[in-house]
Amino acid sequence: MLLIGLTKLNGDYMKGVKHYKRDGTVHKGSMHKMANGTLHSGKTHTASSVKLFHLKELSKKAQAKARSK
Repeated sequence: MLLIGLTKLNGDYMKGVKHYKRDGTVHKGSMHKMANGTLHSGKTHTASSVKLFHLKELSKKAQAKARSK
């Protein structure tokens, strides 16, 4: 399943919800959903795929970085 800029909430995908790398850098590319429900970067899983997060899931330092841009 290819997800680009969409987030699933209560069974529905929402447009416009940003996803971030652990350090607070916004992810603008494609993403895929793992079997455990987490989102990762890239159309399919590779060695370079990284886990993606919502703003509220980031550390305070990463949130500050995300908000500064």
